[in-house]
Amino acid sequence: MQTIPKSPEGKTQTTYFCGMISRPSFFVFAALATLLFSFANSAFPTVEKLGERLFFDPILSLDSTVSCASCHIPQFAFADTARLSRGVGGRLGRRNAPAVTNMSARQHFFFDGRALTLEQQVLMPIQDTLEMRATPELVTSRLRSSGDYSVAFQQLFGKQADMGSLANALAAYIRTLETSDTPFDRWMQDKPNPMSEAAVRGREIFMNKGKCFDCHFSPDFTGDEFRNIGLFNGKDLNDTGRFAITRDSADLGKMKVPGLRNVAVTAPYMHNGMFGTLEEVIDYYDNPNAFVHNSIGRDTLLARPLGLTPQEKSDLKSFLEALTDEQF
Repeated sequence: MQTIPKSPEGKTQTTYFCGMISRPSFFVFAALATLLFSFANSAFPTVEKLGERLFFDPILSLDSTVSCASCHIPQFAFADTARLSRGVGGRLGRRNAPAVTNMSARQHFFFDGRALTLEQQVLMPIQDTLEMRATPELVTSRLRSSGDYSVAFQQLFGKQADMGSLANALAAYIRTLETSDTPFDRWMQDKPNPMSEAAVRGREIFMNKGKCFDCHFSPDFTGDEFRNIGLFNGKDLNDTGRFAITRDSADLGKMKVPGLRNVAVTAPYMHNGMFGTLEEVIDYYDNPNAFVHNSIGRDTLLARPLGLTPQEKSDLKSFLEALTDEQF
């Protein structure tokens, strides 16, 4: 028995289920429940739900072995745990796969900023020869010949699946991956279970002595700028970054500054995945010269060692860990 809200006449309505209803009514109810479940799970009632299904479906890759989620793993804030991800046929990617949470406010995508919108970004890995290696013709043919997807695109976009509507669906899902339930957020809002005392001290280091805030500001801890942090020397570190897009010598070695939300679960770090822990990242920023000699075009913010003490490094790490959303 279930009591539901009052009727327009002010009377409380009571409905009886299962054993208290007649057999014909039960089968009508069961059929309706099955239909609703089928719609929710197959017909994709929203563009976001369609995008979610596509994000996890390897149908978008050449041989149906790789999905978006293969390199953007949910339990790691939609980042990868490998230094470089592997695509179709085991091909090794060029750069570390970044997290795709908190993308709604971004102005550029990829480390080199070659995409200006999420809709542009989501299609590039599908066609990249080192990643999913598919073609628009192959992808749209598969989606149109799939019963569920064919119906979904017709219902949600009023047309057969094409690369534009595919991009819209995937981007819509990624925009749902915003995170804000962290110890830091609770501390800022004077809510229960805020940051630890060590993390509060670490925030002070982050804001001042560590100079982190100069590049990692805004609610998502990025200014969406491009910076050369010293990981380019033209030899063993030869990824030219932003320069490959702009051809401006001032951009040589620059990479897009990533947001830091959930950073504690997105190792390894940097565009090439060269650091496996937050401790290594902090040690690098404390004294880049100890890691990379003869770097070219390194930002003047990193011209001198920071001189962080072991306690300050530990506190800074505690603050970075406090940026992790509860779901991770």
